[in-house]
Amino acid sequence: MNKICYLLFFSILMLVSCKSTKVITGSKVKKLNAEKIISNHYNRSFNFKTLNTRVKVKYDDGKKSFSPTASFRFEKDKAIWVSVKMLGITLAKALITPEKVSYYEKINNTYFEGDFKLLSKWLGTDLNFEKVQQMLLGQALFNLREDKYKSSIINQQYQLQPKSELALFERLFLIHPDTFKMSSQQLKQPIENRNLMINYQSYQKVGNQDFPKEIYIEALQDNKKTIIEIDYKTIDYNATVSFPFKIPSGYKQVTIK
Repeated sequence: MNKICYLLFFSILMLVSCKSTKVITGSKVKKLNAEKIISNHYNRSFNFKTLNTRVKVKYDDGKKSFSPTASFRFEKDKAIWVSVKMLGITLAKALITPEKVSYYEKINNTYFEGDFKLLSKWLGTDLNFEKVQQMLLGQALFNLREDKYKSSIINQQYQLQPKSELALFERLFLIHPDTFKMSSQQLKQPIENRNLMINYQSYQKVGNQDFPKEIYIEALQDNKKTIIEIDYKTIDYNATVSFPFKIPSGYKQVTIK
């Protein structure tokens, strides 16, 4: 499907990085068990009602590259709205709710309405609204409380790995020891030759809380590499937001086989 659709969501979303995250420097990291690290991570979850953000996006899949601006609007646990523009012209819009994913793009006059299978297929992992929201807020993509993890300290960051891992799927998480926010999330599917990593290059203070500033995403599948960089430029915290979205008439629906 059209790459703008991918950018739309993952401007909105994720993948794997040869770029390393910034290393924490300073005092020695205190040793903590996995349960305490996970507890601190969720205690530091970004708390909000709404967000209205402006974002700079860079996209490169080896064949196409472009740098649109985008607006992301959030209503916690209810909706994520995206509008992508270039040269002041709206190219695409998306609306993600817990029930469905909807988008349309103006270059090819196409639209999609349905569940999360489209995004899940592209990223190689099951997705839902909560996972998308958590990823964009610097939180773990998976619920860390559902599995048992072993902890270690790597480059002055906490590293979490599942104690028992399926051969089809590998996970690794790096967490900042000062903020307990995600530094990196790495997902691998060796049999299908898919690698996915989300690197949180830096954070910023929003309402006295830590919020991602730069996110570097890279996906590797077979010999294909896609890179998306997200830079949150402005963030209006607990703002009044609206989610205008209407698929234009005459557009062709995209279906998933």
